[in-house]
Amino acid sequence: MTNASFDPLPCIGAIAAGAVSAFGIGEAAFHVAIPAEPARIAWKADAALQTAGLRRPFAARAPEHLPLAAHPGGPANASDIFPDRAAALLACALDQVVCTLDRTRPRWRDERIAIALGTSSGGMLSAEQFFHARAQIAAGSSHPDLGALAERATYFAPVREVLTAYDLHKTPRQTLLLAACAASTIGVGIGMRWLDRNAADIVIAGGFDGISLFVAAGFEALRATTASSPNPFRIGRDGMCLGEGAALLALVRRGNEQSAAPLFFVQGFGASTDGVHITAPDATGSGLARAATAAFADAGTTTVDLVSAHATATPYNDSMESKAILKAVGDAPVVHPFKAQIGHTLGAAGVLETLAAADALIHQVAPAAAGAGPLDPEAPATLLAIAEPRPLHRALKLSAAFGGANASLVLSREPQSRPARVHKPVFVQAGVHITHTDVATLSDLTGIARDRLARLDMLCKLGLCAVATLAAHVGRDTLIGAGIVAGHGLATLDTNDAFDARKRARGPTAVEPRAFPATSPNAVAGECAIAFKLTGPSFATGAGLDGATEALLDAAELVAAGDATAMVVVAADDAGPAARDLLAATGQADRLLTQGAVALLLTSHSGVPVDLESLPDHERSPVGHLALLPWIESAT
Repeated sequence: MTNASFDPLPCIGAIAAGAVSAFGIGEAAFHVAIPAEPARIAWKADAALQTAGLRRPFAARAPEHLPLAAHPGGPANASDIFPDRAAALLACALDQVVCTLDRTRPRWRDERIAIALGTSSGGMLSAEQFFHARAQIAAGSSHPDLGALAERATYFAPVREVLTAYDLHKTPRQTLLLAACAASTIGVGIGMRWLDRNAADIVIAGGFDGISLFVAAGFEALRATTASSPNPFRIGRDGMCLGEGAALLALVRRGNEQSAAPLFFVQGFGASTDGVHITAPDATGSGLARAATAAFADAGTTTVDLVSAHATATPYNDSMESKAILKAVGDAPVVHPFKAQIGHTLGAAGVLETLAAADALIHQVAPAAAGAGPLDPEAPATLLAIAEPRPLHRALKLSAAFGGANASLVLSREPQSRPARVHKPVFVQAGVHITHTDVATLSDLTGIARDRLARLDMLCKLGLCAVATLAAHVGRDTLIGAGIVAGHGLATLDTNDAFDARKRARGPTAVEPRAFPATSPNAVAGECAIAFKLTGPSFATGAGLDGATEALLDAAELVAAGDATAMVVVAADDAGPAARDLLAATGQADRLLTQGAVALLLTSHSGVPVDLESLPDHERSPVGHLALLPWIESAT
């Protein structure tokens, strides 16, 4: 059976926003619609990165004082309450949303709330301290704060801490998208699908990230950071600089605004995967163009007046993105590369850039682009030297990330109906479970050369082995074009520990560039997408130790909505020493953690039905891939 509704879908209204960036707090964080002014920039040489010895130490830091007005303890500075910088940034953004909802929608806490957040590095700043403390203990020293560091060292720790502070931690429907630089854009998309299905009344969606030496060293090793200044779409561009920030939206269906006037509307969402390379984009721009085209189909329009570009100012990304814009939009409208102003805010980038585009729509001012020098004819884009008043009705937001993940949103100034969607049933059609792998076996299963497989971390090897075993079971061609979601318990904790150990031993300029991509939890999904031509939506999840069930439900949401005809769900755990130590240090040594992986195939055809109203249980469910074992038993 299908849940058939042929009435047009309402667009989604943003009735509250919270933001912090190097530009400031609230609207100041994203205000770019300033007529007759050139683009402001907030990045500069960063003292902490310089002291650490990085050769390209440019960054954009948010203010140290992060005001909280709605915090239960009374007005405060988030930096004084939350030891982890990422948590403090997230709290500052959430506080603004809570204040607005308390004022405009006083009974909002009695409604069906859902939360979809995104991050690239989560609690990485605390994780660096945790890794160092473990090394000290291994060398014979004691460390009385190990337990406190462990509590803050996971990807989900900042979310858990901040939601608890605002009494939102028991919100049943929540997900954490670990999709690197596309995380918050995908968070908005998942939130839209919940609202489209009437599974929630209000969705709080967005993302956050702080600046860590771990991440800064990794991007520098990949030669993705600039030696001078970001110059997107211009000749001689050599990369971006990092930024920190957070941005959240409160989203509702059109018609459910109550007394809260929408700031702007989200009309469409689309996602895709390149399936080409773990860090380099599809040079043709086809992958990102598919995400944009899907967002247009969802919105029921193909016309936009402004493109909020991903624009990392790296040679390959900007060239790819220029081609993608041309494929999806045609003659390029004004392009706004916001990262060149506030830095690359990673998990916060998608929504901060969405807010900047919405600011342009609201004020009817096309924003200026930062950068200098001649435009690159190989990466054509319409850039403005100064902001100009122009009629702007709709904007296209583009995001791209490690693993080849792409996401896109269509934004509008005025509400417009969207094409009807038929929500389909979702089934687990097949599933497999593996407990170990080796390079020789994996090479035989995948056809990938042994020397390349040997460079992968154990988590990616396990995930690849599970998906390869699934492909052998259902037929490799069956998976072509599917999407993939990777579900995590403790994600890449042991991979990160190994990367950080080299950073500590040899210095941040001597980290291994080939090892850095695997520190992204989205790497498992990306490697599987490349190997098996999975070009549908892709990302990773991990709001707690039952991230595997979370991945299953997020993937099922996309199948139900028609964003993908099939989705692969893969959950893998390397169960290494850092992960085991973290469980022990947080009083969870009794939670069973084993090495292995599960892969499931979801379709709308036949199999074991997935109840989209079921929810993960991060406190009591088995850890990681073990939570999916019952689905294999049912499917067989």
